[in-house]
Amino acid sequence: MHPPCRPVLHPFCKPAPRTFSTTAQPLARSSRSALKHAHRNIPTYPHGPRLLYKQSNFGLYGNVKPQFGNMVSKKNEIKTRRKWEPNIHEKRLWSVALGKYMQVRVQARVLRTIDKVGGLDEYLLGESPARIKELGMEGWKMRWRLLQDRGVKERLKKRRIELGLRPQGPEMFLSDAELLGEEESTDERTVEGPEVADEMPDETSEDGEVEMTDEEVERMIIEEDEAERQRRPGTLIFDGTRGERRTIRP
Repeated sequence: MHPPCRPVLHPFCKPAPRTFSTTAQPLARSSRSALKHAHRNIPTYPHGPRLLYKQSNFGLYGNVKPQFGNMVSKKNEIKTRRKWEPNIHEKRLWSVALGKYMQVRVQARVLRTIDKVGGLDEYLLGESPARIKELGMEGWKMRWRLLQDRGVKERLKKRRIELGLRPQGPEMFLSDAELLGEEESTDERTVEGPEVADEMPDETSEDGEVEMTDEEVERMIIEEDEAERQRRPGTLIFDGTRGERRTIRP
């Protein structure tokens, strides 16, 4: 059997070439490659992308997932499987730090939380581990974008100074007096240093260890015995970590 013959096209009947198109080529063919492209210049999210409900990686979903259950009839109690989808909305939320609207897909409960904490910036800059886990991949990207703003950096630097921490960056080389606003001068510190050093007796040995007298050793042993006696079952002691008195049970 001979193969089917193909029709011979006339030179003037060639197929038209492909027309020019302004449609942009897709950046990714899957959600994994889309996340990789969107987070290529962002630090790694500590909790990683969500694998079960993948569309939550592209919005503020707040750890919600579809719920499954039964729809039971009242007459004969016949059960029919059904599914509850999360309540997702497309919203334009105002960012004070960036000075513009940010369009994002947000869940209804997350939207109430944003109104409660005082705006989108306060929600994204939350420091609790639960908030970091709730942000997701999209919230982590928006948070990193806010952290690059100059006003947010100044705010975080003041916050670190209030907590007694050294600010990150070139300011970490400043002295404690400049950071905490202390009024003590360096001259006073140099005067008090030698006087305190002269009053303290030199009890160090040749190896650099502090030598204790027999009375100090005996006093230390008595204090340890007293502390051990207080920790026996049935005794009432003061718990300094909790700020309350409690009884040790056997």
